[in-house]
Amino acid sequence: MAYRFFKRLFDIVSSFLAMILLSPVFLVLAIAVKCTSRGPVFYRHKRVGKNFKPIYLPKFRSMEKNADKLENILSPEEYRKYLEEYKLDHDPRITKFGKFLRKTSLDELPNIWSIFKGDLSVVGPRPVMEEEARSKYGADAEKLLSVKPGMIGWWAVNGRSNATYGSGERQKLELYYVENRSFGLDVKIFFKTILKVIKRDGAK
Repeated sequence: MAYRFFKRLFDIVSSFLAMILLSPVFLVLAIAVKCTSRGPVFYRHKRVGKNFKPIYLPKFRSMEKNADKLENILSPEEYRKYLEEYKLDHDPRITKFGKFLRKTSLDELPNIWSIFKGDLSVVGPRPVMEEEARSKYGADAEKLLSVKPGMIGWWAVNGRSNATYGSGERQKLELYYVENRSFGLDVKIFFKTILKVIKRDGAK
């Protein structure tokens, strides 16, 4: 399929160029993360890729060290809310510099390497954990994971923090992309993402 071939070609070329051009930004952010909180510069989080393949995605660390120990850090109410959406609007684990990284989505820049490797695509559904896919998408989990997850996507540019699992809007938006993916839709998502990043709209 021509779409798949050119999509992968674009992923390889764009991620390679981005790693070169953004290398000074990577260096500055790495130093800032290291100087503003204790712990490693990068954090690798486990997700599932196409066809439920386990993948590990690198991000600039935006949380305190040992933030994975949720039950020891979050209150019972916060933990319950986390399991509803797999995120918190006011997560106590996030560092001060981490808030800036997440607001600007700069914490996800290392995902460019995952695109180059082939674990991610530039455009696709948001990477999720296996239990998240199965519990929130049910019978549609296999459809969701029939394509590579992406660094940017249809859900992220159409609500993101305002389109939740609880409302069912996140599932609808992600599955809409899977069912209607095309070169034209990818281009639309790409430019809408640029506008949202400039406005700092939607990310928390």
